[in-house]
Amino acid sequence: MEYSFSNAAREMAVYGFDRVVKSHCRNCHGGCGVLVYVQGGRIAKIAGDPDCPINHGTLCSKGLASTQLVYHPDRLTYPVKRLGPKGSGRWERISWDEALDTIAGRILGYKEHFGAESVVFGYGTGRENEAAIYRIANLLGSPNVLTAGHFCYGPRIATSILTCGTNPIVDYENRPQCLLVWGNNVVISNPDCYKGEPFSVAVEAGARLIVVDPRLTRAAARADVWLPLRPGTDTALALGLAWVIIHENLYDREFVEQYTHGWEEFVQRVNEYPPDRVERITWVPAEKIREAARLFARTKPAAIQWGVAIEQQNTCADNDRILMCLMGLTGNIDVPGGQVLFRTPPIVNVGKFGAHALLTKEQAAKRLGGERFPLAGRFAIIQPKAVWDAILEEQPYPVKMLFFISSNPLITRANAREVHRALEKVDFMAVADFFMTPTAELADIVLPAATWLEMDYIGDFWKRHGRLLPRRKVVQIGECRSDHEMLNDLAHRIGQGEYWWDTFEGGLDYILKPLGLTWQEFKKMDCLRGEVRYQKYKQGGFSTPTGKFELYCTSLERMGCDPLPRFREPPESPVSTPDLYRDYPYILITGARQPGFFHTENRQVPWLRELHRDPQVEIHPEAAAREGIQEGDWVIIESPRGKVRQRARLFAGMDPRIVAAQHGWWFPEKEDPGHGWDEANINILTDNAYESMDPAMGATSIRTLLCKIYPEKQHL
Repeated sequence: MEYSFSNAAREMAVYGFDRVVKSHCRNCHGGCGVLVYVQGGRIAKIAGDPDCPINHGTLCSKGLASTQLVYHPDRLTYPVKRLGPKGSGRWERISWDEALDTIAGRILGYKEHFGAESVVFGYGTGRENEAAIYRIANLLGSPNVLTAGHFCYGPRIATSILTCGTNPIVDYENRPQCLLVWGNNVVISNPDCYKGEPFSVAVEAGARLIVVDPRLTRAAARADVWLPLRPGTDTALALGLAWVIIHENLYDREFVEQYTHGWEEFVQRVNEYPPDRVERITWVPAEKIREAARLFARTKPAAIQWGVAIEQQNTCADNDRILMCLMGLTGNIDVPGGQVLFRTPPIVNVGKFGAHALLTKEQAAKRLGGERFPLAGRFAIIQPKAVWDAILEEQPYPVKMLFFISSNPLITRANAREVHRALEKVDFMAVADFFMTPTAELADIVLPAATWLEMDYIGDFWKRHGRLLPRRKVVQIGECRSDHEMLNDLAHRIGQGEYWWDTFEGGLDYILKPLGLTWQEFKKMDCLRGEVRYQKYKQGGFSTPTGKFELYCTSLERMGCDPLPRFREPPESPVSTPDLYRDYPYILITGARQPGFFHTENRQVPWLRELHRDPQVEIHPEAAAREGIQEGDWVIIESPRGKVRQRARLFAGMDPRIVAAQHGWWFPEKEDPGHGWDEANINILTDNAYESMDPAMGATSIRTLLCKIYPEKQHL
């Protein structure tokens, strides 16, 4: 829909824009309202929408650079099929009909000869395509959808549903008076349900700030209390905070006594973690632990802004659960300015749209890794290594086909060399993406995916902040199609037509049907929000098995998992592997966010690549001097799994025993088919051994490992 605003109209008159389209960005996790200016049929400018309740007119570098993404000369704009062996770099243009007919034929053939479970669909950080991908997989009978859900956002959803019914979201609208930022750099990453703007506004308005992070981030530099913990010890630190809150009677007695389950058992577990012991584990002084606990518990309302760093550990589910327990202990659940259990407008939700109920119990029982990681299996999440094993070893059965949409697992998944072997061996692989990525180079067919500016969709309907926003198509680029359109077309070719629509607009109508709206009606609106009510548990309890906020998780107990949060040492650490530590004397942390990049994306977008020309590893000046490393040197980072190279950046804002490397690196400008996938890819160094994973979710411990560092020039 086109709009006429005072500022927009003025710019249209001055600069000659033809129209302005109000939409909703999805160049990262999404949510930001935008104004898209069009001139001569092309996007000329993108700006933040000041009327959007999520970003209030602000916009990050990724959103601003979306025009360069859309019109990039290297965009895939038509389907191609591979000529020659995998990785040959030789491709031939084909039609959409040939591409989808070929993919459909493979799906049906593998289903007939090896079972539907031999076909694995997958997505990375999705483009709000997850519901459609689960729908086609479940209707096929395949229980195997490979996502980032084992260590990104999925654990938050799974554990929060078991603990309090849904994911508790910070209520920035009602201005928290204290913010505990844990493993998150919200002003850089804009993660999931959050944007940096409301956080910054809250801090500017005087909110007290506690930051838990091994690195001195922007937020940590402004904090009242910064807790620079030893990487991988988050659960111990949170239990130490709980110890202070309980032993100093700072907890919300009414909430605990009336609305929680398992208080006595929880206190017994917390008693194992007094501050003095936690100091020895975490490197955080006991007095700092006490100071942070008192500030968080005494300041009302308070909220926890958490991030994915706590989920990419072997204590993934424990980390999520103990942070929710801190919210409950202090009475900050479902209160204004605290952590609210928001409700989405009544729509067909992701689970129902994904047709999970139509997957038979017999097929669901074949989910890869389901028995090993019971919490993940309960939420239809599989561990990537289980897929690689099924390809390489054909155990417990063979996987013959992969179909990846918006995913680049060769760069994003642990033990990248094993991933490479699996992608080389799999019988058939299709990929849908914007560009020819290192993963796409190993595919048999590659489909051109549409960006957020090239589709109609209901934005944010998978999130838990309670809002829906229309994303309106602005342009058509080549033959690119949205993920939803291509899956809708493919579904008809594999016999699922009765469950899909003539065009995917019918799917949008289906999602909106409980609201009594069609897509054409919704797209004329700005935003819809679910009913906002606080302390709903006082009338209806929590939607958990006990009806209470479960400090002691009865569902995890039934799964054979520990029902209480507990600390486990990282699989590689000075404590758990002291012999290895002598040879690899630095704790390597990975994954710190950079403005402009979104995991492996945007390294070919000029405005964004200019921000980060080369991959960087942060090294404390003391460590750099010890190793003979100077600012800007190319440095070798080595773990027991391999070695990569990144440029040294000397950084005093962390412990000298820690180095911090960037993730997601490949080099689109390199002409070889692999685009330098193994040169700086930090997942060459990470491990995916089953024994190193979170026992409930199967989260891979990619954030904390041991390494050595040395100048590359010493080994030329």
